[in-house]
Amino acid sequence: MIDSIIKRDGREVSFDSDKITDAIMKAFQASNSAKTRRTAEDITRQVLEEIETNESIGTPSVEDVQDTVERVLIENGFVRTAKAYILYRAERSRIREMNTRLMRIYDDITNKAAVDSDIKRENANINGDTAMGAMLKYGSEGAKQFNMMFMIKPEHAEAHRNGDIHIHDMDFLTLTTTCCQIDLIKLFKNGFSTGHGYLREPKDIRSYSALACIAI
Repeated sequence: MIDSIIKRDGREVSFDSDKITDAIMKAFQASNSAKTRRTAEDITRQVLEEIETNESIGTPSVEDVQDTVERVLIENGFVRTAKAYILYRAERSRIREMNTRLMRIYDDITNKAAVDSDIKRENANINGDTAMGAMLKYGSEGAKQFNMMFMIKPEHAEAHRNGDIHIHDMDFLTLTTTCCQIDLIKLFKNGFSTGHGYLREPKDIRSYSALACIAI
């Protein structure tokens, strides 16, 4: 008997066979089939039997269940329903992808003006309303998500998301230390030019700190 199922995010949750039956019924309806819920329940029983007798499957995943549903539908001659189920499955995957954090951020970048978007105003050096500014933000936000998912420990990524810590310039994590690569001692010695004026070497800690904040 199947007691649990592994979700796409890796969580193991209680198994509910009614969800399989509901999905099959939706596929019947989408393919204009006259079959009733009783038929959907019979298909569900066959799906469960096939999974339970498959020695390669321990705790089934969502993908295991869906693959088996498609196969059992075709074996029972419900080819149009199987096609509808496959399309339903693809649409559900598309909706899940649209609701990921990165896709919601991309939607924000695409459809909101900088005045209404914190993300577009995040970097004062970039005009988020221009084509190049928006493209830079697409790349920046994509890099952030990649780094949080693949490059740092899950507990650190979670702490960053929750605001317990802040990893500055997360998008540059795999490339360089960005602002922190500036050698302030070398920069301030004898002063430096900004291109719009010349800054003298600071003489006290307060001036040094203020200029350091501007530089980095």
